Amino acid sequence: MLWVKSLHIVFVASWFAGLFYLPRIFVNLAEVSDTAATERLLLMARRLYRFMTILAIPALLLGLWLWLGYGIGKGPGNGWLHAKLAIVVLLVGYHHACGSLLKKFERGANQRSHKWYRWFNEVPVLGLLAAVLLVVIKPF
Repeated sequence: MLWVKSLHIVFVASWFAGLFYLPRIFVNLAEVSDTAATERLLLMARRLYRFMTILAIPALLLGLWLWLGYGIGKGPGNGWLHAKLAIVVLLVGYHHACGSLLKKFERGANQRSHKWYRWFNEVPVLGLLAAVLLVVIKPF
């Protein structure tokens, strides 16, 4: 179980690196007007999105293995896991939203400002904070 848990943490951390950095690329894309810079940033964003999607899959599968295979969070007094799973679902939605925003940038259809993307960039920080607090403290 410790191997599975360790790999889960590594893949989650790696996935989050992408969740933290891709919106930062969006900030730059919303600010830049130079065609060459835009193309370079779009290339970086595409590659990062593809890579972070590849990292998210084992992170989620290993988490499911811990839950369903080893029974982590099962039984009474484990409401924290349900709250964490809700946060995970929201973060998967955030990941998907990043993909949708990337497609808008690729089409040249972005309607949002760099300030909006700066705030959007804070969402995964809050999700990570909430998930870690739930796992460590297990408040309910």
